[in-house]
Amino acid sequence: MSLALHTFPHHSLKLSLTSFLPSSMEQITLSQHDDQDSVFSDSESSVSGTVMGSSEDASFVRLLQGDVLHDLIKTRFIRGLGLLGPKTEVLSVHRNTCSGVVLQARLQSFQLHARAVAELREGNANVKYAWYGTRGEDDVNNIVSHGFAHVHGPQLLLSPDDVPLQIVRECVVGKDGVRHALLCRVILGRSELVDDDTEQCYPSSEKYDSGVDSFSAPSKYIIWSNRMNTHVLPAYVVSFRVPSFKGVEKSEEELSRPTSPWMPFPTLISALSKVLASRDIALISKFYRDKREKKISRHELIQRVRQIAGDKLLFAVIKSFREKKKQRFLQTR
Repeated sequence: MSLALHTFPHHSLKLSLTSFLPSSMEQITLSQHDDQDSVFSDSESSVSGTVMGSSEDASFVRLLQGDVLHDLIKTRFIRGLGLLGPKTEVLSVHRNTCSGVVLQARLQSFQLHARAVAELREGNANVKYAWYGTRGEDDVNNIVSHGFAHVHGPQLLLSPDDVPLQIVRECVVGKDGVRHALLCRVILGRSELVDDDTEQCYPSSEKYDSGVDSFSAPSKYIIWSNRMNTHVLPAYVVSFRVPSFKGVEKSEEELSRPTSPWMPFPTLISALSKVLASRDIALISKFYRDKREKKISRHELIQRVRQIAGDKLLFAVIKSFREKKKQRFLQTR
């Protein structure tokens, strides 16, 4: 386990001597309308034919290849799968047009709740896109027609739009080898930190609207049971085929190892203990144990260490480590 000074793959944090400036994540807007009242619009995209769903309200239309939304969603989906991406075949992208009385009512309800949350949270409803792994085409139609609550327990877990790998694993494979993932609009409002093993089924207080597993790099959005049908709106369906997951996790871990000068985390913790308070060192040590036990990712560990120690201090510690290592090497020649 080590803290790299320079280059990680694209999905990991870079900690180089010249990269201690805040970096913004890539922002992708999947709707051409910023107004929450215009989540869907027939003018957003050219479409061809209703493909999925047989009921009056299950109105999915297929986005054509070359369409801006189709290509944007496909690219975002494949990119988020890491090494699995190039091996994944996206067969189609469908848009939920919310046609029919029932689905129009669901759309209006979502918009009303977004406004209500915004009023409670200083004008920010914190509406985002997130992935949900389905059990097949029938599950897609049931969710769109009847909502999530009829098939789920106290929590609904979704993945941020840039990290779909977990939900891909959860998608049930059909007889034809096809899986279906829902890309949903989600009202997060103000989120609270929730442990993975929690049995919590509602917000801890009225101050919160949803849960996350991490503030710095969330991999899960948690929507409580009483809000599944009002705070989550299915927007798109991505149908795809993916090969076996065997060996993918190992390859990802191997490629995420530093390829440039690095500093072992135990050494880093020892160096930081000379300047940081004991409670901060205890917290960093806990996060390091969590990473070794695979409770958090390498990216999240580094993010948390940066938050506690600060980039200026980390820069100085790593630079000092490199210089000492170089001097020892020269002395042994």
